[in-house]
Amino acid sequence: MGREKGSIWHVISYSLSPFEQRAFPNYFSKGISNVLRCTRESILRLALPFVVFYLIYTWGNPEFEQCKRKNPAMYDNDK
Repeated sequence: MGREKGSIWHVISYSLSPFEQRAFPNYFSKGISNVLRCTRESILRLALPFVVFYLIYTWGNPEFEQCKRKNPAMYDNDK
Protein backbone atom coordinates (compact mmCIF):
# COMPACT_ATOMS: atom_id res chain seq x y z
CA MET A 1 0.00 0.00 0.00
CA GLY A 2 2.87 2.36 -0.58
CA ARG A 3 4.60 1.73 2.76
CA GLU A 4 7.68 -0.40 3.06
CA LYS A 5 8.04 -2.78 5.93
CA GLY A 6 10.20 -1.32 8.70
CA SER A 7 10.05 2.33 7.66
CA ILE A 8 9.37 4.95 10.32
CA TRP A 9 6.93 7.74 9.60
CA HIS A 10 6.81 11.18 11.24
CA VAL A 11 10.23 10.91 12.86
CA ILE A 12 12.59 13.81 12.36
CA SER A 13 16.15 13.53 13.57
CA TYR A 14 18.69 16.30 13.87
CA SER A 15 22.41 15.92 14.20
CA LEU A 16 25.31 18.19 14.91
CA SER A 17 28.81 17.77 13.63
CA PRO A 18 31.35 16.68 16.27
CA PHE A 19 33.46 19.66 15.27
CA GLU A 20 30.64 22.05 16.15
CA GLN A 21 29.98 20.60 19.61
CA ARG A 22 31.71 21.49 22.83
CA ALA A 23 31.85 18.47 25.08
CA PHE A 24 32.67 20.31 28.33
CA PRO A 25 31.73 23.97 27.95
CA ASN A 26 32.42 26.03 31.08
CA TYR A 27 33.44 22.91 32.98
CA PHE A 28 36.09 24.51 35.16
CA SER A 29 34.59 27.99 35.42
CA LYS A 30 30.98 27.04 36.28
CA GLY A 31 30.97 23.29 36.92
CA ILE A 32 33.05 23.08 40.08
CA SER A 33 31.43 26.11 41.68
CA ASN A 34 28.00 24.68 40.87
CA VAL A 35 28.89 21.39 42.58
CA LEU A 36 30.07 23.24 45.68
CA ARG A 37 26.92 25.38 45.76
CA CYS A 38 24.62 22.38 45.40
CA THR A 39 26.53 20.49 48.09
CA ARG A 40 26.31 23.41 50.49
CA GLU A 41 22.56 23.78 49.87
CA SER A 42 21.77 20.10 50.39
CA ILE A 43 24.22 19.15 53.16
CA LEU A 44 21.57 19.20 55.89
CA ARG A 45 19.15 17.19 53.80
CA LEU A 46 21.84 14.58 53.16
CA ALA A 47 23.66 14.55 56.50
CA LEU A 48 20.67 14.58 58.85
CA PRO A 49 19.51 10.99 58.12
CA PHE A 50 23.08 9.71 58.53
CA VAL A 51 23.47 11.49 61.88
CA VAL A 52 20.13 10.17 63.12
CA PHE A 53 21.00 6.64 61.99
CA TYR A 54 24.41 6.83 63.70
CA LEU A 55 22.84 8.00 66.97
CA ILE A 56 20.25 5.20 66.88
CA TYR A 57 22.96 2.66 66.00
CA THR A 58 25.29 3.72 68.82
CA TRP A 59 22.43 3.64 71.30
CA GLY A 60 20.92 0.39 70.01
CA ASN A 61 23.97 -1.88 70.00
CA PRO A 62 24.77 -1.63 73.74
CA GLU A 63 21.05 -1.84 74.52
CA PHE A 64 20.75 -5.01 72.46
CA GLU A 65 23.81 -6.58 74.08
CA GLN A 66 22.41 -5.76 77.53
CA CYS A 67 19.02 -7.31 76.67
CA LYS A 68 20.69 -10.56 75.57
CA ARG A 69 22.24 -11.14 79.03
CA LYS A 70 20.45 -13.08 81.72
CA ASN A 71 19.58 -11.40 84.99
CA PRO A 72 21.58 -13.15 87.77
CA ALA A 73 19.01 -12.14 90.40
CA MET A 74 16.51 -14.54 88.82
CA TYR A 75 18.76 -17.51 89.63
CA ASP A 76 19.71 -16.73 93.26
CA ASN A 77 17.52 -19.51 94.73
CA ASP A 78 18.77 -22.22 92.38
CA LYS A 79 21.04 -24.94 93.72
